[in-house]
Amino acid sequence: MDRNKFTEQLNKYRTPYEEEAGFIKDFVALTNDPLAYHRDRLAGHFTASAWIVNRKRTHTLLTLHRKLGRWLQLGGHADGNENLLEVAMQEAQEESGLKSLCFVDETIFDLDKHIIPERPHVPQHFHFDVRYILEADLTEELIKSNESISLAWVAFDAVQDVIGYNPSILRMLEKTSKSEILL
Repeated sequence: MDRNKFTEQLNKYRTPYEEEAGFIKDFVALTNDPLAYHRDRLAGHFTASAWIVNRKRTHTLLTLHRKLGRWLQLGGHADGNENLLEVAMQEAQEESGLKSLCFVDETIFDLDKHIIPERPHVPQHFHFDVRYILEADLTEELIKSNESISLAWVAFDAVQDVIGYNPSILRMLEKTSKSEILL
């Protein structure tokens, strides 16, 4: 997906979630920056994530992120790739080892703008995270990458117990639970 098609998707994207709706104009504005897909744009840059669910929509795959020490969806930096669909799939494959991954839908599933804390040699900055929903076989063996402390399929009714309070993950969970199109 090229930058123009992505911008078009952003302009058409609608959500009933007020916080998420407030992000759209910032995402659209960022598409005009030639460095938007590069992590060295320290004011903030695009990332892509995979909200991975099983076919029966009872579980989601989460990673205990090594650098952040929190349970999150899989994903990462675009590193110059303007096709965020490709980035989401590549990150999901690299971080899980799953071969059965496929997109449920190739349109934007969720948007989140969040702050990444300062680390040695990296100042605090924003991630403009574009999320896509993917499906995978719950029984396939998981292969953890060095970016994760752990990987786990988490039952929908246990997600909040595992992650604590993370509004963006809870929003994706709610979207998945409510959407009949995704089944």
